[in-house]
Amino acid sequence: MKTDLDHFMQEKELDAILVTGPGQHNPPMVYMTGGCQLTNADLIKKRAEQAVLFHYPMERDEAAKSGLKLKNLAEYNFNALLNQVNGNYLQAVVMRYKMMLEEIGVKSGKVALYGKTELGSNFEVFSALQRELSEITLLGEMNNSSMMLARMTKDDHEIERIRKMGKITTQVVSLTADYISSFTAKDNILYKPNGDPLTIGDVKGRINHWLAELGAENPEGTIFAIGRDSGVPHSSGRSDDLIRLGQTIVFDIFPCESGGGYFYDFTRTWCLGYAPDDVLELYHTVLSAYNTVSTQLEVGKPFNHYQDLVCDIFASHGHPTIKDDPTTQSGYVHSLGHGIGLNVHERPWSGISSDDKDCLLPGTVFTLEPGLYYPAKGMGVRLENSLWVQPDGKIEILADYPMDLVLPVKNS
Repeated sequence: MKTDLDHFMQEKELDAILVTGPGQHNPPMVYMTGGCQLTNADLIKKRAEQAVLFHYPMERDEAAKSGLKLKNLAEYNFNALLNQVNGNYLQAVVMRYKMMLEEIGVKSGKVALYGKTELGSNFEVFSALQRELSEITLLGEMNNSSMMLARMTKDDHEIERIRKMGKITTQVVSLTADYISSFTAKDNILYKPNGDPLTIGDVKGRINHWLAELGAENPEGTIFAIGRDSGVPHSSGRSDDLIRLGQTIVFDIFPCESGGGYFYDFTRTWCLGYAPDDVLELYHTVLSAYNTVSTQLEVGKPFNHYQDLVCDIFASHGHPTIKDDPTTQSGYVHSLGHGIGLNVHERPWSGISSDDKDCLLPGTVFTLEPGLYYPAKGMGVRLENSLWVQPDGKIEILADYPMDLVLPVKNS
């Protein structure tokens, strides 16, 4: 949680963090500010002190919504800085950063950089700044970052925002099921009233419309893949593919709050009209694995323990897994789940990048998504829910929804 950030900064021996970029669709900035409408800003937090948000004058009211200590960048008189360095824009930006850091008392030590911004120009800026700051070390952090560790556990307010996104997500899933079930089938293809076949693109257009109506968006896209593409886990589906009966459809939807806030993550696999015997067998194997793992989840357990468990379950049914063959592209080919929050994928990890900190702690929100994939056979199955470890250790699905495989359609 955010209250743990100073602890993790101390553990990493960080004296400060510097976050840059817009106030939306920028997880570190959203986390620190709450998600203000800022075109571009900087935030500096010294360890054990309140963060300071440096904003441009036109956005002073938006910055004030953060509740943080504010500093108007206009007070640094950028034109005067440019005159001091004979119009060298880069040097003027570096001088301003030096002044910002000095003003809040960061004159030495380690400063971690965060944010979502244009890589090239900021590489130039922070490289030049590092050359100027002999007593400060600017650094980046990977998966083990202080902020990601703090964000791994959520407070009650964050949980309610994710829960609300879960309700929106399952509402859109229900609308999608009703929509595709409403069409008439002819020769195993669904047709619209005007006589045109229904396509993946038609369905995705409706999904985007419903999400927007409900105040959400899907900046990472939506997976709605049929047939062979359902056997490739992150194939998003081809817009011109026809919706056919009896083929597996993997519907993986991971929208977020409008403006790039908290995500939800959810997957169901459907067959329209009927499911062939080999698909039914695959589906029941995945469902059984999901149910087995979900009943064995324990607070405090390493997440990768359950990755090993599901690999063993699938292997016992004769399916290849990445545990036995990391290069396999059929069978079980990915990790069991991941954390969700301001990123659709964040800690705790269950796969190859997990470590001893990736445990199912109170406050964690994570996905459980076993799947089996056989693109050469034109089929794939994945089932996914997002779960929360409550403060008392109980584990709750944040937005439940039926796991039925077959959806009925007209004249099927």
